[in-house]
Amino acid sequence: MKHLRYFEALARLQHFGRAAEACAISQPALSLQIKELEEILGSPLVERGSKQIHLTGFGEIFAARAHDILRAVDDLEDLARASRRPLSGRLRLGVIPTVAPYYLPAAIKTLTLHFPHLDLHPREAVTQTLIAELAAGRLDTALVALPVSEPGLFETPLFDEDFLLVRPAADAALPPPGLDTLPDLRLLLLEEGHCFRDQAISFCRIPAARSKDLMEGSSLGTLVQMVGAGIGVTLIPEMAVPVESRAAPVSIVALPAPPPSRTIGLVWRKTPPLARHLNAIAEALRTAGRPGG
Repeated sequence: MKHLRYFEALARLQHFGRAAEACAISQPALSLQIKELEEILGSPLVERGSKQIHLTGFGEIFAARAHDILRAVDDLEDLARASRRPLSGRLRLGVIPTVAPYYLPAAIKTLTLHFPHLDLHPREAVTQTLIAELAAGRLDTALVALPVSEPGLFETPLFDEDFLLVRPAADAALPPPGLDTLPDLRLLLLEEGHCFRDQAISFCRIPAARSKDLMEGSSLGTLVQMVGAGIGVTLIPEMAVPVESRAAPVSIVALPAPPPSRTIGLVWRKTPPLARHLNAIAEALRTAGRPGG
């Protein structure tokens, strides 16, 4: 099993250094373990290059089988843990970046209060990465914007929240813009890969060709700072307002009805042993409500 886990990390990351770091061992030790595995199998698994590795034909087949074995073993461990003491032990929780800074502290507090034996391991990443890690068994559940519409995943909503318009402080006395004028504003967006960017583009009805020329930021905090500097306007989710509105000279205004909004929820694989317990975790978060709600 040790050899399989080391090889799985190498096959996934395609780099000895990064794989060694992920496995918390030295690079020479990882290389030795892979060589031992190749000797056991009697066939090479990787072609070693100066900067990265490539799997051999046999290595690719072996990697797929190894992944299935490791996922099955992890499921057995989860099953054993669930039977010993429900809602205890490690819980690998993914969170998207537009939720993590604003909701994760409250979520951890709620889960610790309800389930004191849980050992939470948060992981912040964009939705696409979290979905891939859920499918691969590297996460147990994830807080994301719904729907994700993945056939292999179950999703349950927790709460809804509106998007608010962030403008320079000098515009505070102006009426909120109409929905038909939003496409004409200098809108600042998150960089590609964030689902919040796609939601903003859809609501503001920005043509795909024009969306490539919009100014971007890596975080909501960066976007708000840019608005405070007079560069343009942006949208942020309601949960982010208490944190980000203090960081720059901006004004926050609600948009005309129906305002843009999103649904935040939990997703997990449809067949993990922890499914029943994840429903209990979702109910605890749902009862606590949204931040500031």
